[in-house]
Amino acid sequence: MAAEVTTAQLIEKHRPTLDQALETIRSRAYWSPHPEHPKAYGENAAADGLAAFEALRGKRFELDQPGTDDWAGEEVSPYGPELGISYPHPDVAVLLPAMRAALPVWRDAGPEARAAVCLEILARISARTHEFAQAVMHTSGQAFMMAFQAGGPHAQDRGLEAVAYAYAEQVRTPERAPWSKPQGKRDPLELTKTFTPVPRGVALLIGCNTFPTWNGYPGLFASLATGNPVLVKPHPRAVLPLALTVKVAREVLEEAGFPADLVCLAVDKPGEGLAKTLAVRPEVRVIDYTGSTAFGDWLETHARQAQVFTEKAGVNTVVIESTDNYKGMLSNLAFSLSLYSGQMCTTPQNLLIPRDGIATDAGPKAYDEVVSDLADAVSGLLGDDARANALLGALVNPQVKERIEAAPGLGEVALASREVVHPEFPGATVRTPVIVKMDGGKPDAEAAYLSECFGPVSFAVAVDSAADAVDLLRRTVREKGAMTVGAYTTSAEVEQLIEEACLEECAQLSLNLTGGVYVNQTAAFSDFHGSGGNPAANAALCDDAFVANRFRTVEVRREA
Repeated sequence: MAAEVTTAQLIEKHRPTLDQALETIRSRAYWSPHPEHPKAYGENAAADGLAAFEALRGKRFELDQPGTDDWAGEEVSPYGPELGISYPHPDVAVLLPAMRAALPVWRDAGPEARAAVCLEILARISARTHEFAQAVMHTSGQAFMMAFQAGGPHAQDRGLEAVAYAYAEQVRTPERAPWSKPQGKRDPLELTKTFTPVPRGVALLIGCNTFPTWNGYPGLFASLATGNPVLVKPHPRAVLPLALTVKVAREVLEEAGFPADLVCLAVDKPGEGLAKTLAVRPEVRVIDYTGSTAFGDWLETHARQAQVFTEKAGVNTVVIESTDNYKGMLSNLAFSLSLYSGQMCTTPQNLLIPRDGIATDAGPKAYDEVVSDLADAVSGLLGDDARANALLGALVNPQVKERIEAAPGLGEVALASREVVHPEFPGATVRTPVIVKMDGGKPDAEAAYLSECFGPVSFAVAVDSAADAVDLLRRTVREKGAMTVGAYTTSAEVEQLIEEACLEECAQLSLNLTGGVYVNQTAAFSDFHGSGGNPAANAALCDDAFVANRFRTVEVRREA
């Protein structure tokens, strides 16, 4: 068993990092304490991480948490191999009361101690980034480098960001304040008041398949830092990354003198639907969810006892009106459409292009020419199979493949998808993107392009004018939601129209990206992921609203 560590020691160790995070969420500058490059973790880190991952396969994942009544788990890597790991299955009636009983001592520890413990958890996860990268890769289908960066340092940054916001909100009100009201000739009325951040209760994290850590860490650490025990319910196909997280958290909590049961794991059996059971339990007072709109809507409707934070689905749109860097625009869009086979909630789906064409630095380009050139840019980017595998990763589930195969039936195909063989994992399903031409003036086409088509399927929608593109953009965000909006224009007037539409419909906008920043990527501490203001999500990662309602402030007044 590891040696115990005091909260005072953890505060001393991590306070500089917390202070820097607090400053960075204020300045919105670039900063990260977690290295992005695999070699930064040591000469043997990659081999050690792979060995640690392989050692987990085919075994039980022991956690020693209360209420384990069976074992569950049937993860199969999108790259082919079965993981063969079984995890504790919970007796909810035993586990949830045990977690609730752990709350008072964690509440009484205070915001600074909780933040320091959270940062220690993140530091230990960071030291094992290579192991986590393998776990993310073989549950999400991300290519290794993306799994390493998005599942490792970028996810850890998002967790740290949530801790910083949580700490800032909790200390906004002083712990203690004297109060004196003058009464003229009489003695003043004097009170001493204390203010304590009080957690809501058990927080339920419902994980997603595609980004288990990146999407999971904000809610997990926001809830834990505000005093709530956290029950982690992973997606059945992506348990391991969050199970490893739970194990690290339990170890740190116990070493710091807190109940390990402040963080527990709940893995369901096939077809059990454990998330629905947990979501309406009276002990559960906070829920974080990333996934389908249907279940997100169900949670918002039925989990009435809980504060529910959802990231659901949207139809991300790019308006292409004009550009002064045609080649850079095509290159940037090709990468955005290809990354992780379009299996990101921020990947562009609809490309709105005037049917009369666009103005560019390479001369006027007709609609057909823009679409053809974009198809060529994607083909050129993915022409080499090794590079294609490194960018695309593997399809996360059969439904994505079905959407790719159904796409040609929706319209004229400008770019057909092709199969890519993975040299290391022949069982992986790897497909390049498909681009379909659509006529935005035909109502019968709307059913296709105004529905989310998750995966590497995009629609080049011909519209009558820039004004029509903005109208369609506005309608899309209002009715379907969007996690991201992109636009290319050299016109100040068009730019203003697009920006106004995004301000009114509450959508995050990226303008004229032609370099190494892409519409489907966001940076922790600086960028907001989603807005919480349109149907795609009711929360933003991360802002003060994401953390503030996870606790309430209780006041005690005493006569001085």
